[in-house]
Amino acid sequence: MNKRILTKGGLTLLAGAALYSCSLMKDVEYEVKEDPIEMHGDKVTVNIDGKFVEKGLNKKAYIELTPTLVNEAGNELEFDMKSFQGPKAAGNGEVVDKGGKSFNYTSTKPYNPAFENAELIVKYRVEKGGKEKLNDKTPKIADATIVTPLWLQDDDKVVYGEDKLVRKFDKVEKAQINYLKAKHDVRSSELKEQDILDLEKFMVDGQANNKITFKSIDIVSYASPEGELEKNTTLAEDRAASAEAYLTKAFEKLNVNAVAINKNPKGEDWAGLKELIKASNHEDKEIIIRVAEMTSDPAKREEEIKTLSSTYKFLEDDIFPQLRRSQMMLNYELAGYTDEELKTISTSKPSTLTVEELLFAGNRLIVDTDAKLAIYKEATKVAPNDWRGYNNAGVVLYTQGKFKEAADMFKKANELDKNPVTNNNHGTSLRRDGKVDEAAALFSSSTAAGKEVNYNLGLVNVKKGEYDQAIKNFGDYKTFNKALAQTLNEDYKSASTTLDQSADKESAKGYYLKAILASRTNDEAGVVSNLKSAIAKDSSLAAKAKKDREFIDYFEKDAFKAIF
Repeated sequence: MNKRILTKGGLTLLAGAALYSCSLMKDVEYEVKEDPIEMHGDKVTVNIDGKFVEKGLNKKAYIELTPTLVNEAGNELEFDMKSFQGPKAAGNGEVVDKGGKSFNYTSTKPYNPAFENAELIVKYRVEKGGKEKLNDKTPKIADATIVTPLWLQDDDKVVYGEDKLVRKFDKVEKAQINYLKAKHDVRSSELKEQDILDLEKFMVDGQANNKITFKSIDIVSYASPEGELEKNTTLAEDRAASAEAYLTKAFEKLNVNAVAINKNPKGEDWAGLKELIKASNHEDKEIIIRVAEMTSDPAKREEEIKTLSSTYKFLEDDIFPQLRRSQMMLNYELAGYTDEELKTISTSKPSTLTVEELLFAGNRLIVDTDAKLAIYKEATKVAPNDWRGYNNAGVVLYTQGKFKEAADMFKKANELDKNPVTNNNHGTSLRRDGKVDEAAALFSSSTAAGKEVNYNLGLVNVKKGEYDQAIKNFGDYKTFNKALAQTLNEDYKSASTTLDQSADKESAKGYYLKAILASRTNDEAGVVSNLKSAIAKDSSLAAKAKKDREFIDYFEKDAFKAIF
C-alpha cells in the first residue's frame, strides 16, 4: 500500500496455481493499479494491467474474466466481464496468440457501502468447443475499499441578506407667506396662519431634539404673471427679502440658532398658473391654458393674461392670489434610532420598526440566535414580500442545526427573489439532500454572493472526485474539508498545515485524518498516536479504524493492535 501511495504503482499478483490439468490456461498476471481500491465521486473503479504469459491460453480456449469484490459476508459485486480466446476458438473475445498478451482493464460501479471491507478477486470461466471446462476464481489480488472521501463534512456556507438601513434622513418643513397684489410687505395676519405657526413651533421643538439638525432655509418667491415682467422680477426679489427679514426676526424671537438662508426669486410663475388652472373646476380652463400658451413672447403673453382676467374673474379672485407668495423650506437632517435604541426596540416592540431597522438589528446588533430568529420572523410579517427576512431566518435556523426548517425558509426566499444569495442558500439545502447537480447549478450562477458560494462549490467538487478544483474553490478557508481535499489530492504537506490551522485540529475527526496522513507518509508512530487521540474523543472510531483500508499495512503490527 505504501508503495502505491508514494509511486502510484501497483503490486503484481499471480493467480491460477492449479488452473486446469489439460493446460487450457496457464497463469495470468494481474497488477492492480490501486491497492487498496479507493472510492471517488461515489464510485469505485477497478484498474488492472493484466498479462497472459507465453503460451498462456490454449488456441481453442475461450475465457471470461470478471473482477469481483467479495465482502466479509460472502456477497459479491461484479464488475464488467472481459473475454479472451485462442486463435482457433469460437467467440468474440480478444485473441491471445502463442506469444501471450498484455491487456488493460477498467470498470466502474457505484459505491456500495456493503463492500467497504472487501477483497478483489477475479472469477474466470473457460470454454472449449462450446462446453464449459472450468469455472473458478483467483485468490485475492487486491483489498478494498478506501472510503476516505466519505469524511466530507456538511459545512456549507450560508449568506445573510444585507440590510439597507439609512441612519440619517434629509427632510423639509414648509410654510408660505402670501402677499397682496403688487406688495411685498409681510402682513401680521399672515404670521398668524397655521403653517407659519407650525413652522415656528417646529423650529423650537427641533432645536431641543438631538435627533434633528437644522441645515438651511430656502426661500423661493414669485409674482403673479398679469403685471409687467420687469416689475414682477423686482417684486419677487423684494418678497424674498421680506421673507428673509421675517425669518431673521423669528430666530431671535424664538431663541433658535440661525442657519443659512438661500433666496431664490423666480419672478412670474407661469408654471404655477397653469397647474392651478388645470386643478380648477372652471369649464373653460383648457381654453384659458391654450390662449396663455399661444405665444412665448413675455409681453404678448402678459397682455393675453390681462385680457383673460377681465373676462374670467376667477383668475383675479382665486388663481392670482395663490401665486403671490414666498415659499420657505427649512431643510433639516433627522437621525434614526441609535444602536442601543434599536437593540432595545427590536426585542421589546419589533412590530414598530421598519424592515430595514429589523434587518440591521438582527444582522449587526443582536448576538443571541433565538432573539435574532424572532427579529427576522418579525421582518417577514412587516415585509412579507421581502426575501431577506425569510433568508436570514433560514441562516439562523441553519446555524442552530434545524436544517429542515432552514430549507423551508431558503426555498421561500428563493421563490420571492432568485438572486445570488437565495440561490446559494437554497443550493445548500439541495446539496444536503443529495441533489448535487441541482445545487451545483445554483452555486455556479451565484458566485457574486461571495467566497461562501465558491466554498460550497468545493463541497460539490469533493463529492464528484474533483479534488484539485475543490482546493481552488475552498480558497483561503482553513477547514477540515479543505484538508480532506488536499489529502485526497495527495498533497499531504499542505493537508497537514491546513488541518493544524482549522477548528478541527484537536477534534476526533481531525486526529483521525492526521492518522490517515501519517499512514500515507509511512509514519507508524503518527498513525498510532493520532488514532489514540481520535478514539479518546470518539470511541466509535475504534471499530472503524480496525477495518479501515487506509491502515491495512499496520493491521498486523503490535503497536497498532495495542490501540484497541
